[in-house]
This record gives sequence, C-alpha cells and structure tokens, in this order.
Amino acid sequence: MHLAFFLLLGASLARFLLRHEWEARSPWIIALTGALASLYLLGPVLGTLATPRRIAWLCTVVTVWVVMVVLAPSFAWCAVPLFFTGLRTLPPRAALVLVTLLTAFVVFAQVQLAHGGLDPSLIIGPPAVTAIATAVFIHADRQAARQRALIEDLIRTRRELAATERREGTLAERQRLSMEIHDTLAQGLSSQQMLLQAADRTWDSDPATARRHVRTAESIAERNLAEARRFVHDLAPADLAEGGGLEEALRGLAARESADFRVDGGAVPLPDRVQSALLRIAQGALANIREHAAARSAALTLTYLDDQVVLDIADDGSGFDPSAPRADDTAADAGVRGHGLRAMRVRAQQLGGTLTVESAPGEGTVLSASIPLAPTSTETGS
Repeated sequence: MHLAFFLLLGASLARFLLRHEWEARSPWIIALTGALASLYLLGPVLGTLATPRRIAWLCTVVTVWVVMVVLAPSFAWCAVPLFFTGLRTLPPRAALVLVTLLTAFVVFAQVQLAHGGLDPSLIIGPPAVTAIATAVFIHADRQAARQRALIEDLIRTRRELAATERREGTLAERQRLSMEIHDTLAQGLSSQQMLLQAADRTWDSDPATARRHVRTAESIAERNLAEARRFVHDLAPADLAEGGGLEEALRGLAARESADFRVDGGAVPLPDRVQSALLRIAQGALANIREHAAARSAALTLTYLDDQVVLDIADDGSGFDPSAPRADDTAADAGVRGHGLRAMRVRAQQLGGTLTVESAPGEGTVLSASIPLAPTSTETGS
C-alpha cells in the first residue's frame, strides 16, 4: 500500500508536468508533492492505532491532498491508499465519512479532467470502486478479527491444557512417591519396630535372640538408609542400583526375608521401570507376608514368557478373603499406611500389566504380577 501511494504520487506529478507548461502553480504543486511524501513517510512511525497523533497526522495528509487535487486534479488517484489508511486508523463511522469525502473529491477531479464533458462513468465509477474496496476491507478486517479470536482461544486452551497436565503429573508423581516410600522406608521402619519390640521382650530371658533381633533391625536400617540416599539421587531401588539386575535384586530380597527364589524361562533385558516395579511389588508382598500372614515359608518365582514377564509370590500363611471390603488394603495396611495391594496393582497397571490375588482364609496366598514385554500406550513417563 505504501509503495502504491508513492507510485501514484510520482505518476500524478509526472502527468502534471508533462501536460502543463510551467506556470505560477507549478512550484506549489512540486512543493506540496514533497510535503505530502514527507508527511506520508511519518505514518508508519506513528503506528496504526487511532491515537491523537495518528489522527492529527491523517487529517494533515488529507488536507494537503485536498489542496493538491484542487490545484491539480491529476493527484486524485492518490486517494486509493488514503481510503485504506483511513479505514485502518479511524473508527468505522469516522472512516466512512472520510472515505465519502475522498470519493467526492475524486469525482470532482475526474469531472475537471473531462474538460466539461459529462461522462456518467466518471460520476458513478469512483463511488462504485470505493464501495467495493470498502466492503472488501471490512470483510477482511472481520475475518482477521475472528482469526485473532480463534488464535487467542487456542492459546488459552493450550495454556489450560498444559496447566491441567502439570497438575495431573504432579498428582501422579505424588502418588508414585507415596508408594515408593510405603514399599521401602515405611515397611523397613515397621520391621525395625517389630524387631526392636521383640528384642525388648526377650532381652532378659534370651539375650542371644534379642541381640539377633537387634542385628537384623540394624541390617534393615542400613538398607533403609541406602534407599533414602537413592531417593535423593534418582529414586531407583537400591538393590537395582548395585548393578546386579532384577534377578540378583530379587534373590537378595528373598534371602533377607528367608524366602525361596526361582527363575523360569530365558531371561531377557527388561526396562528399568519394569524392574523397579517388580522389585517394589515383591518388597510390598513380602512385607505383608512377614507382618500379617504368619507364614512358615514363602517363595518368589520370576517367569519369562514370550510376551510378558510374571512375578509370583506365594506363602502358606493365614490367607484372607480377596472379595472382602479391604481386599486392596488389608486391615493393618488401611489403618496404618494406606497402600498395600492397591499400590501393587497401580504399579502393574501403569506398565500395562495386571495383578491377581488368589487366597482363602487358612489356605495361604498367591500374588501374581504380569507385565507385558512390549511397550503399551498406558505406560507413563518416569
């Protein structure tokens, strides 16, 4: 639009100089052309908003142009860029008034250039062109306004979605951390409490057993300290951090809990999250067996199948009714810690797996966690 204005201004000046001999108004026309060009150059500096300075500038430009059209009708077509400048700058009603004024002077100029001959097209043509240009501009401006509104809605929606995702991620991370703490530090502290209470009861009657309980509690405290340090580092299980892999971690856990451990099938590399989840499930299950099942023996079995890895934890303890209201949180878990089987099930589900429990009062319990070997859409980021 700026380029068109200067081209029209230059063409109008050239036409005037070529069509007219040098006369008294010629210096004024040249001076006004330079003044109008200089004034127009200030427009982009003032911006496009309808500020008082911008409106004053537009009025000055239009006034100079009107004087030039009266002196030399050749400059009438410079009104076309001024149409759009007025429509962009002024409120709708004021812009329409300005466009009407500019059109009237264009018609005046065309009649003057016709040298008195009445040509209806010179009277009808400029208003028609102005009406079409104005309609196109208003339509484009409304379309642009709708597009800006849609973009703003999109940006606002994306921000709300990002905030929702952050909140959900925070809640998921809190749940994960609560399960991590339950399966390690809380269970370890509970075991230490039980061992120290047992040591206190047998301190006088059976010092050797009491010291054994204290040494076991000390060993558990050492493991818990390693877990706490691992939380600070990267929240990975301390047994896995030692570098032996899942099988070695489960074997060491079984040895500490006096449980049997067996591996079936050919071992395959497992993702860190799968190894961590299975180890946490085993820790939680053995802690429940130790505290609640009164079992004489327990066994862990890690099985590699073609499409999944399965961890079975079985005991010959007192068992329970899985359909009871507190099946996902045993009475002790629900009253003290609030996780238990529910936390184990969540860990398996987060990796696209399942957790099944087979038990009956007085008949022991078999807990089975199955994790697919291939990634699933339900797996979440760590």
